[in-house]
Amino acid sequence: MSERHRKPYEDVLDLVGWTPLVRLKRVTEGLRTPVFGKCEFMNPGGSVKDRIGRAIVEDAERTGGLVPGGTIVEATSGNTGLALAMAAVAKGYRCIFTMPDKMSQEKVKLLRAFGAEVVITPTAVEPDHPDHYLQKAKRIAAETPGAVLADQFYNPANPEAHYRTTGPELWEQTEGRITHLVAGAGTGGTITGASRYLKEKNSAVQVLGVDPFGSVLAPFFHTREMPKGEPYQVEGLGNDKIPGALDLDLVDDYVTVRDRESFLMARRLTREEGLFVGGSSGLIVQAAVDLARRLDDPEALIVAILCDWGEHYLTKVYDDEWMRSNGYLAVERQSVAQLLGTKKDTGPDLVSATPSTPVRAALSAITTHDVSQLPVILEGECVGSVTEGELMAKVLEDPSILEASVEGVMEPPFPVVDDHTPAEQLTRLLSRTNAAVLVRENGAIAGIVTRFDLVRMLTGAA
Repeated sequence: MSERHRKPYEDVLDLVGWTPLVRLKRVTEGLRTPVFGKCEFMNPGGSVKDRIGRAIVEDAERTGGLVPGGTIVEATSGNTGLALAMAAVAKGYRCIFTMPDKMSQEKVKLLRAFGAEVVITPTAVEPDHPDHYLQKAKRIAAETPGAVLADQFYNPANPEAHYRTTGPELWEQTEGRITHLVAGAGTGGTITGASRYLKEKNSAVQVLGVDPFGSVLAPFFHTREMPKGEPYQVEGLGNDKIPGALDLDLVDDYVTVRDRESFLMARRLTREEGLFVGGSSGLIVQAAVDLARRLDDPEALIVAILCDWGEHYLTKVYDDEWMRSNGYLAVERQSVAQLLGTKKDTGPDLVSATPSTPVRAALSAITTHDVSQLPVILEGECVGSVTEGELMAKVLEDPSILEASVEGVMEPPFPVVDDHTPAEQLTRLLSRTNAAVLVRENGAIAGIVTRFDLVRMLTGAA
């Protein structure tokens, strides 16, 4: 390890592998069992799939399927495509990839940045449907002269790459002390190849597979019956069928983790460990932390695969609005004080009158400050109110009241709420007959919220 990077490399493909192993501390706080993350996002293409990109391309070259000027076709959730595109650039091949429409736009843009052609397919179709991304890739490969299908889901070069690289690295980096490997399976290559190597070194090593809730892999592992899959948001792991590259005989147990837990753990890894990872890493680490808690054994050593780089998910996992809209983050409850804060630059906090204020002066205040409601305040309490529409109607009926005091024409007082009140509660107080609510701050009336203000907040305009 200490010799790495001390000499120049021939090309970018030589940078693949020997990713660091880092102990996770804050997300495992209070647990006695150590958990380490294998930082696969530090591969040059940002994911564990870099290992199989080179392996698949070089295997196709050796077997004669891929010749100069040829085309690499693959169905991908993004990361394998990027690994293949990187290998294609280094070796001079063309790439065409099919990708389900649930994948992040960052991945699509990354593939196109490498010069690849990307064909987007619908997610919600059956595995044998002609528009399924796997079926579409097979058809493109068959119809394109000089093309080979990378076929990561069934290509033996996939698990072989992990048997030759990932497994030996884990064994050496832990000095043979690894007791548990926690990994997911999309194609099954990582968990199969690494597991085979580790179990050859020590048959006692336990391998825990982790599946998104909705994938068929974990249920099939436990029942050996094929269930019907359900949609899920985690990318890159899980499947709606059993891939040929996955050897379930090398897996000791399988657990499921829901999308919300996966994404929240990914965000924790970024903010608490400084490891900027995607949702699949959150899924795996959540399972690893749960395992560490169950084991409660300081002599055990758990390794979790950190599959890819978080920048691929800026518009999803790391976008608060996307997380809230999908129910993964609680909707922020804006307080009345926060709502008042959005009005600071639009005028004074509170324009008011007293019972003795002349109607003419009250109308002038309404016009000058461009407000429609005026609370009537006496000794710090709201004793009445006037509104632009009602007051003007009364003046038109009897102009002489311009010289009268507000007390004679005022309407009932506006309700008063404390500044810490959740803003959404104002919907019960603001009605057709009650146009505003006053806000009390530190015991004194300090501001006003109108129907217009609340509607602006609810529509996102505030």
